[in-house]
Amino acid sequence: MSPRPLLVVDGDSLAHRAFHALPSSIRDGAGRPANMIVGFGNMLVTVWDSVRPRATVVGFDTLTVPTYRHEAFAAYQSGREFPPELTEQLDRLPELVGAMGFAWGKAPGYEADDFLGAAVATEEAAGGEAIVLTSDRDMFQLVSERTTVLQPTKGVSEMTRVGPDEVRERYDVEPEQVPDFIALRGDPSGKLPGARGVGPKKAAAVLHQYGTLEAALEAGRFASEAEDLRLFRRIATVDASAPLPPLTDQIPTWSEASSLLRDWGIGRLSDRLAALAS
Repeated sequence: MSPRPLLVVDGDSLAHRAFHALPSSIRDGAGRPANMIVGFGNMLVTVWDSVRPRATVVGFDTLTVPTYRHEAFAAYQSGREFPPELTEQLDRLPELVGAMGFAWGKAPGYEADDFLGAAVATEEAAGGEAIVLTSDRDMFQLVSERTTVLQPTKGVSEMTRVGPDEVRERYDVEPEQVPDFIALRGDPSGKLPGARGVGPKKAAAVLHQYGTLEAALEAGRFASEAEDLRLFRRIATVDASAPLPPLTDQIPTWSEASSLLRDWGIGRLSDRLAALAS
């Protein structure tokens, strides 16, 4: 196993951040929106250059197909509306990632989070270390002595590293307790209501007392909500069975990605990758 880490990227998180950070006036050679592509590409290259990973893998959602989470809880992520200028660019990102020589995962029934979980589990099992690039705090559940989260904090330019100590500082729970914490506290972005009358402090206190949500339920806590809370925990937990591409060591193919961007009429990012290639 290479001493360099595996870079694990939350493609949708990065893409949405780029889309909202850069002006919609950015277009490609055909006049199509390109702000997400430009922001995503630049951010990915910047992080790759700072980390110099042994390999990079990017996970994507499949927005057109519901997952077991949506089927098990109808309100999950309800009300999300994505404009066509966002989804059209999102559909083009896997081709760009592949042209860079990086691996990517996208499959019906799985979310980007699941590919992140699968990649981290695979790398840790092989004795390696991982860096997870995401702005999704639910992914703090992946943090360990071998895995850190790199969290964008300002547009697409500044990053914060989150290790086990930072998870404890922010949530007052251990990283492996994060899905239990989310189930109890709730998750507004996913439309998970959590336990009635329970906020972050009480959720942490329950986990301090019992260790796990299941132990609290077995002790008789939240009896009338027990099955809902078990479901919320399952929804909040990454599915590490997501089908991963091979994660062998990579040499980026910047020239190929530069040519693709040149074909798309995205000149400045193409030039940046051409400079990296040389």
